[in-house]
Amino acid sequence: MENTASRILLVDDEPALLKMVSAYLGRLGYAVTTANTTDKAWAEMEASPASISVAVLDATMQGLSMTELATRMLKANASLRVLTASGYPVDITALEAAAPGRVEFLHKPFTPEMLAAAIRRMLAAQEESL
Repeated sequence: MENTASRILLVDDEPALLKMVSAYLGRLGYAVTTANTTDKAWAEMEASPASISVAVLDATMQGLSMTELATRMLKANASLRVLTASGYPVDITALEAAAPGRVEFLHKPFTPEMLAAAIRRMLAAQEESL
């Protein structure tokens, strides 16, 4: 089991991906909340910003842009880590500048192990900064 105190917010508009990744991260011991729209993701963050350790955001969803959603989330929770994911090139330079060390990119398709490694790395960095 990984860190059961860590809550992951998984945001993607692909139901099968949400289900598979959520189940995998749950088996590793993470508490996972899913959102299939950017509005639902922001509502989850607004409801309890300090409870979310890592937000995994699909970079190409309808609604709020990934940059806008991530910026709002990072402002709402000063220790939040954001992992953006896309099968397309994504410029996260502005996010990295706004929140140094708190934003990473993961290229799709990724394996569950690649995602878990990225989350572990982000949580370790989070622990070091506390």
